[in-house]
Amino acid sequence: MDEFMQAAIEEAKKGLSEGGIPIGSVLVIDGKIVGAGHNRRVQRGSAILHAEMDCLESAGRLKAADYLRATLYSTLSPCDMCSGTALLYKIPRIVVGENKTFQGPEDYLRSRGVQLEILESQECIQLMRQFIAARPELWNEDIGV
Repeated sequence: MDEFMQAAIEEAKKGLSEGGIPIGSVLVIDGKIVGAGHNRRVQRGSAILHAEMDCLESAGRLKAADYLRATLYSTLSPCDMCSGTALLYKIPRIVVGENKTFQGPEDYLRSRGVQLEILESQECIQLMRQFIAARPELWNEDIGV
C-alpha cells in the first residue's frame, strides 16, 4: 500500500473513532499531501461532508493549474457528488481503495477522461464491511437510501 492510500486509511480510521463513517481521502499534488479529510456528516451534522469534500475543503483554494496536477485518493469509490466535484476541478487521476462495498459512477469518470485506479485493498473492504454490518441505517443515510 502506498503512503498516500495509507494516509487516506488513517483518515478513515479517524472518522470511525469520532463516531462517523470510516471513509478517508487525501489530495496529492507533486508528490505532497495538500489536503486530507474524512467523512464528517455525522460529526458536523452535514448533508455533504463526505471524505472527498472534507479533503478538498481542507486543501483550501487552489489554482486550476494545481488541480490539473493532482491525484485524489479515497478509501471508497467516490459517489456522484464527490465524482462531480473532481470533474468540476478537472482532477485527472483518482486512486480508490475499494469499490466492492459501494461503487460510484466509475464508468462516467473514465468517459470524462479521469484515470481511475482501483486498488482492491482488503483493509479498506474490511473497514467498510464491518461498519455497514454494525450501522446499516447510518450507511444507508450516507448513500441516500
